[in-house]
Formats: sequence, structure tokens, C-alpha cells
Amino acid sequence: MIPRLHEISNTQKLYLNFLRRLEKDGFKGDISPEYAERVVSATDNSIYQVLPQGIVYPKNIDDLVLLARVSHEEPFQQIVLSARGGGTGTNGQSLTDGLVVDISKHMNAILEINAEERWVRVQAGVVKDQLNAALKPYGLFFAPELSTSNRATIGGMINTDASGQGSVMYGKTRDHVLALKTVLLDGTVINTAPVEPDKLSQLTSGEDRIASIYQTVADIYDQHQADIKALFPPLNRCLTGYDLAHIRDEQQRINLNNILCGSEGTLGFITEATLNVLQIPKTSALVCVQYGDFETSLRDAQALMACHPTSIETVDSKVLGLAKDDLIWNSVAQFFPEPTGQTVAGINLVEYTADTDEELKQKVAVIQAELDAVCGKAGKAIQYAIAWGHEQVNQVWNMRKKSVGFLGNAQGEARPIPFVEDTAVPPENLADYIMEFRAILDEYNLQYGMFGHVDAGVLHVRPALDMKDPEQEKMVRVITDRLVSLIRKYNGLLWGEHGKGVRSEYAPDFFGNLYPQLQKIKQAFDPHNQLNPGKIATPLESPVQLLKIDKVTTRGQLDRTIEQDSWQQYSESMYCNGNGACFNYDAADAMCPSWKATRIRKYSPKGRSSLIREWLRLLSDKQVDTVQESGIANYISWPVSIIPRLFNTLKKRNGEYDFNHEVYDAMSTCLACKSCTGSCPIKVDIPESRAKFLHLYHARYLRPLKDYLIGSLEFLMPTLALWKDLYNKPIRWKPVNWFLRNIAGMVDSPLISDISLKQEMKKHQLPWATALNISRLSKEQKNKAVIYVQDAFTSYFDTQVVVDTLLALRALGFHPMVMPYMANGKPLHVHGFLSRFQKTAFRTANKLKKMQNTGIPLIGLDPSTTLTYRAEYKKYLEGNPVNVMLIQEFLSERQDVFADKTLHSDDAFHILGHCTEKTNAASSIQQWQQVFKVIGLTLNEIKVGCCGMAGTFGHETRNQDISRKIYELSWQGPVKNPKNQGKLLTTGYSCRSQVKRYEHQTLLHPMQQILKSLSEKND
Repeated sequence: MIPRLHEISNTQKLYLNFLRRLEKDGFKGDISPEYAERVVSATDNSIYQVLPQGIVYPKNIDDLVLLARVSHEEPFQQIVLSARGGGTGTNGQSLTDGLVVDISKHMNAILEINAEERWVRVQAGVVKDQLNAALKPYGLFFAPELSTSNRATIGGMINTDASGQGSVMYGKTRDHVLALKTVLLDGTVINTAPVEPDKLSQLTSGEDRIASIYQTVADIYDQHQADIKALFPPLNRCLTGYDLAHIRDEQQRINLNNILCGSEGTLGFITEATLNVLQIPKTSALVCVQYGDFETSLRDAQALMACHPTSIETVDSKVLGLAKDDLIWNSVAQFFPEPTGQTVAGINLVEYTADTDEELKQKVAVIQAELDAVCGKAGKAIQYAIAWGHEQVNQVWNMRKKSVGFLGNAQGEARPIPFVEDTAVPPENLADYIMEFRAILDEYNLQYGMFGHVDAGVLHVRPALDMKDPEQEKMVRVITDRLVSLIRKYNGLLWGEHGKGVRSEYAPDFFGNLYPQLQKIKQAFDPHNQLNPGKIATPLESPVQLLKIDKVTTRGQLDRTIEQDSWQQYSESMYCNGNGACFNYDAADAMCPSWKATRIRKYSPKGRSSLIREWLRLLSDKQVDTVQESGIANYISWPVSIIPRLFNTLKKRNGEYDFNHEVYDAMSTCLACKSCTGSCPIKVDIPESRAKFLHLYHARYLRPLKDYLIGSLEFLMPTLALWKDLYNKPIRWKPVNWFLRNIAGMVDSPLISDISLKQEMKKHQLPWATALNISRLSKEQKNKAVIYVQDAFTSYFDTQVVVDTLLALRALGFHPMVMPYMANGKPLHVHGFLSRFQKTAFRTANKLKKMQNTGIPLIGLDPSTTLTYRAEYKKYLEGNPVNVMLIQEFLSERQDVFADKTLHSDDAFHILGHCTEKTNAASSIQQWQQVFKVIGLTLNEIKVGCCGMAGTFGHETRNQDISRKIYELSWQGPVKNPKNQGKLLTTGYSCRSQVKRYEHQTLLHPMQQILKSLSEKND
């Protein structure tokens, strides 16, 4: 719904009237003037922040035609529109103070695949990796590669004429575009494809918009061929944006696709694309070459090109060092062995592809011979390693793709930022150019990292600046201007890959006397300058000028208004650079399940980080000290606060607007699964920010009843378990169910286990971990002893898993002991009871440390609870955590104890990973596989994302739809697959609960399967 008009500016009235008109005329998609969504769409991966007036999400092409037609009417010709896809632009391409048109939410279908003729037709919102996943069964792929391929849309790739790794062989996006369907701003739909010379007159003979466009473009080419040929440098990366050099192709056909590719949404809304696709090379290899300095790697790249690879990428020591601190390093370290006595300061990644193994070996043999002859010599490579096959090669490429994120994760306030990150020069000039480039940056004592496509002469460079510092902000202008002069010296371009965006101010300089021809094209397509104005070109005689790199609001300018103490208090969210890794389309990737289920950007780590930043900015404007308020919230008494909180809550229910509520809505849909913490290259930790926000929010507004039930559950469980029938039986009654669902906000509450852990321990003679029992251990027993640290959910709701785990440990040769139950506090942290959580953590940690001092390892069973000891406890106990290991971590270190238990079995099982565990303990799945292998069992991983339960999230009434959608995204398929029956294992209590709820199946814990297999052997 569009809000009522009151206390708003004339500009806001214009846009709200426009949005009302769209609703009235039957717009089928989503319309949002909501402030939270506007804030989230105000940034991309650039340094800029521009608040739009609203966001529309077209459902189909009819919506776009309606949008274009209405905006072309005289009352709305001041409306400004900007298309948005993945939102990964590094130069503010899709940012606007008008209306964002987000095509990615609904228009993301693959419409047609013609494998025989090797082409595909897609909507503009299709993600690049999504397309390639659909093409893979046909042995085909869409070739242009880019590091953001798991969230970049085809429409975005077309609008920036994207390319990346492998462009020397495969070219840019425009080289693969066969036809486009575009909505012009008067509502005209134009279908473009190469036009034969004898057909052109038919298109230019009319008086409509299409005829005018074709006539304009044809005249420019015919009248300015000589200038075009003289101006465009002979680069793999041409003068992107209205590509004048390719108006006509080699057959002299007019091709408007080459004008639209790279147009950054300034000419029309691209809705569909027909693309040519290529056969996937059957096999590949990647030669990972290490160097003692970066300059040597750049200069050696030219020699390596003579070995005819598919592509060559380079990475400097800065990026490499950051990669080693990321969880992904675990999968690629084998390809980068540490050289003895030398430091690696640069690497070249040299790829070869082929259709047969024999052909591949022959190609690689050429470079091997070259490297074997020179490795170790002065000014040459140190050593090399080879990744063979698509699986290994893709692991290394995935590391390389995260380079931008690695740089963003640098420490300190100065962070590597994009503004000169995609310059291009002829490859033979690259080393000399980069040495001068580095000299400029070194002159200002700036830190930076470099990586990129040495085969194409494109290197990504991100100088580190603290954009909150006005003096450092000025360096954007100083460095860019100096670099433009340097680029001209080496006959290169300022924008080799990522488009112009705000850098369009340099277009007249680079295009010279051809710039007016760009203006003519803009005028033919968009005479009122409504589409993404200020970028690439303005219409002739337009009063609107091109944007200036230092005249557009930056994030730093807004961030510097946030109180420093508040900034530091929420530092886990403040450094999000907008790279959009959380928009990963892949359902089997753990990153941000709430985004995947809803496709609402404010329900993502990037979105929530943006909201936290804006929330702190607004509080700082009102001189609210969040650190002081948090301290007050720690000690405020419930009776004293109830009246003002009740009053504020009533105002909220009566519709009083408060930005706090929009932030609360976004935070409430967070599962606190911590996948962002492990998967985000910047290490954004939304669950921590969420906990701090809720802590403050509920000092002002009443908590829902469910929060108190969830927060107290760990403490109540020992008592409830004594009278479990008084808990279990009422839970099944309809009136109680109604109360829990509608009043308490909880559904499907689990039942306490029928068996008692205490009784089972007595039955199986399993000892408690008490000081007395530990003192009685023999030396041999103590060497094999392990203390199990209980968690509330497994011990009381899934007790059989605990018992089986203890018995499995004993069967493996260990001496398991059970520590008396203590609350962990995880639910308290999740729901923002921070003072209670800290007290609980302090008490529990003290008891755990006494056990830790015995020298006996401590292990936990539930991943999310166990990982709390090394994460949240570390933060809230001032860096003094306890060492409670995941059970597979312990077992993988003590394989010597059970090495004689080998079963020699052919049984193969499949593990469905727990999202927190696999993203925050990178080796967890491999460790389980190692343990199973030692025992003689095979354990394969089925890649899945989040199950959708995430502790108590799936039990909360408001989360039911999201929880189910998340489960259906990746878990439902393998669980329902008959081939997997009896073979699926999972570690998380939540995961087992979710499967039991929706499929009425009980999945075993890996330790239960180990016990079962060992028991069957003994039988």
C-alpha cells in the first residue's frame, strides 16, 4: 500500500502519485516506498550511497511497459528510473535518487534452451550461475566469467558488457548476445538482432521511436567511421558504453545489441536476451605458479601467454595472505605449498581446457617444460603446482573469485575501496603501467591489493582509504585524475570491465569529438533523460550534467556522522562493502536462508547491515548514545520499565511510525544461523548485531511472550523433565496448541524424550564427570577419557542421540564421562537477553574451566551450542573462552585410539551438513569423512543449505512460511529421494527436528550410525 500524503516534499508527492498511478493501472509486481527497502537499495559495491524514492519489482514485461508508458506522460516526465539486477556494481551504476526498478526478484526465468543450435532465451533477472547450472546437463555453458557469477544477473552483465577471467578466449558479454528484447521509455518494445544492410531501410522509413533510433545509429557510423577507428584502442576491453566501434559487424550488419550492451540502463529496460552458449570443455587444469615478487609475476605472464593457455589470472601477496585466513583456504592449500626459505609475493593461475585428457596433458606439458627450465632462477618463478580436473580447478577459481571480499576484510578503518579498480592497458604494457601505478599509491603511503586478468591487461586495484575521513576522501579525486593521465600514456582505459557509472565524467575526455555522438544516441532512446541520468551521456542540450566522482554522496560521508562509540559497538556490521555475496542464488549454499526464501533484500546480511548503519546514523542525529543506553538496559528493572514500554508498544500497535520497527522486522526474520559470519568475505556477523539491537529495542518496547519462553527453556528443562507427562500431555491438547500458536507465538513444540539420560547412564554404567570420578581414573583411562558437555535440546528432547553417542565413544575405545547439565545461554543471546546471557556464560565457563584444567578434552554434540563457546563466549568473557570441541574435531585428532576398529564395509552414507557448523568450522565435514574412512565406512556429502529450523526459529508462529520454504529449497529433495532412505545422517538437533516435522522421518546422527555399524559387526 502507498502511504497517505502528509508532511512530504513535492518530489516525494510526485513519486507517490506515480506509484499510486501504477497501482491504479494494474501493476502486478511489488511496489515499495518503505524507508527500509529504500535504504537497502541506496548502496551497491561502490563507495556511493544514494537514497531512492522507492523500489518497484516488475512481475513481467507488461509491468515494464506500463511503467515506461506512464513515466513518459507529461505529468511524470521528471520521474527518474534506474534498472537494478544483482546490485554488485562498483561504480554506482544502478544507484538513483529516483525509482529503482529491480528486475531480479520476479523476472528470473530461463525461457528456452535449444541445445542443438546452442542458444538460450532468458529473462534479464536470471543469475549467471543459475543459467550455467541449467545448461550443464546439456554439456553447455554461457562463457563470460566474472567473480560475482553466483549473484550477477544476465541483465546486469548485458548492461555493463561484463567480462572477466577467460575473456581473451571467450570475449565479452556482447560477443554472446544474439537478440535482445527491450522496453523503451514510451512503452515501445523493441526486438534487436543484427540487421542485414538491405533490410535497414525498412527500419528507418517510419516516424516512430524505433525508426529514429536506427537512423541515428546508422548515420553516426557512416559519418564517423574514420574517427571511430582512430579513437578505439586495440584492446580486449573496448570503450564500453554505446560501443560505436561495433555498430556494424564484419558482415556490415547494423547491430543495436552492441549499443545496448554496456548502456547501464540509460537507454531502456532489457527484459529478455537470446544468448549463444558453448560446449563445456571436457576437462581442465590450472597451473598455480608462485613468485618471489609481484612484478616478476606480471612480466612472466607474457612469456606464459606464449604457452597458449585459456587464461591467466594473477594475485598479489596481499590478497593471498587474506585468503589464507578464510575458510576457503582449507580446500586450496594443497596447490600453494610453502616454499622453503622463501616468501611468495605473487601467483599466476594459468588455465588450460581440452576435450580429452590426452589433449590436456599435451597442452600442460608445454608450460611444465618452460617452468621446469626456469623455476628457481633469479627473476623467475619459485615453484608451481597443478590442479587437475574441473573439481580441483573450480576450488581454486572460487578462491580467486573471493579476492574482492578478502580485501574488504582488511583490519582497521581504512578499507580497500573501488574507484580505479578495472583499468585496462595493452597486456604488453601492463607490468610497466602497474609499476607506475604502484608508485603513485606508494607516494601517498596507501595500502592496496592487486589481482586480475593479466592476459587481457586488466588488473583490479583497490587502495585502502577511510572514507569517513574527509581528507582521505579527497584522495579519490587526486588518484583518479593522476591515473587518467597515466592510462592515456599507456593507451588504455579507465573502465576496462566494470562500466562507467559515476566515472562517466571522464567519458568526454576519452571519447573526444565522438562524445556528441553518444549524446545523440541517448537522445534518440531517452529524450527526457529519465533513464539513469548523469551516466555515460546526457541528451544534446540537456541541462543535466554528467555526475562527478566527488559530487555524489558517499557512504563515508554518512558514516562519519555516526558516533564513534556506536560505530565500534556494532563493528561486526559496519564494514559491509556491498559485494553482495549474501545474494548467492544457490539454494545448496548456506549463506543467508532468509534472503533465499523471500528474495527480499532487507532480509539479507547486506540489507540488515545497511539498516543498522542507518539506524545508528539516525540515533546519532538525535544524540542518542547506544553504548550508554545498552548499559542502562542491562540494569533496568522490569517493574520500573513496564509502564513506559507498555505505552510505547500501544503507540506502535496504533500505527506510530518508528524506524526501529523496520529494523526489528528485518532482524526478526534472521535465523541467527551464523552462515554470514563464516561465509561473508567481510565476516559480517548479523546475529551479533541482531542480539545487540534486540537488547536495546526491548528496553523501549514490550517483548513477545515467546521470547521469555525460549529464553527460560534451558533453565526450566531439568525441572520439566522430572514431570515430563505434565509437559508432554498438555502440549498435545488443542486449547494449549491454540494458546501457544496465537498468544505465545510458538508452534510444534517438541516433546521431552521418553527416556531419561540419568537412568540410561546408570543402565549402561556411564560415569559423571565429577572431581571424585576423575580422581579415580587410571593413567590409561585418563589418556582415553573425554568429557561430554550437555546441551538442553539434545539431552532432553533427543536423549537417545546422547546415549548412542556415549556408547559409540566407548565402543571406539574411549572412556566417556558426562558433565552435569548447565545452561549454555545460546537462546538468550539469540533473542537479545544480553545481560542474562553474559551472567550465564560467566557461570558456565567457570565450571567448564575447572573441567578443562583436568587435562581431559571437552566435547559437545549440537554444533550451534558447541560453537557458542568459542564465539559468543569469547566476545562476552573478554577473549577468555573455554575449549569445547565438536565431536568430530576430537575424533579426527585421536584416530589412533580407534584405528583397529575397521569394519571393511561397503556401506556408503550421506551427510547433510549443519549450516552453522560447516560455515564456522570449515573442516567439519571432512573430519567426519576422515573418521568414517578410518572405521571403514564411506561418507559422502550432499550439499544443502539451511534446514529452516535454526534453533527455535522454525517453532515461532510468524516464521512458519519462511521456515518451510527454506526447508523445501534444498533439504526436501534429498530427504524424499527413495535412494537415500536409511543412508542420510545429520549432526544438528534442529535439522533432525525439521525433517521429523515435515517428512516424519528420523535421521541418525553420525555417531549413531557408527554405533549401529560397530554393533552389527559384533553381532
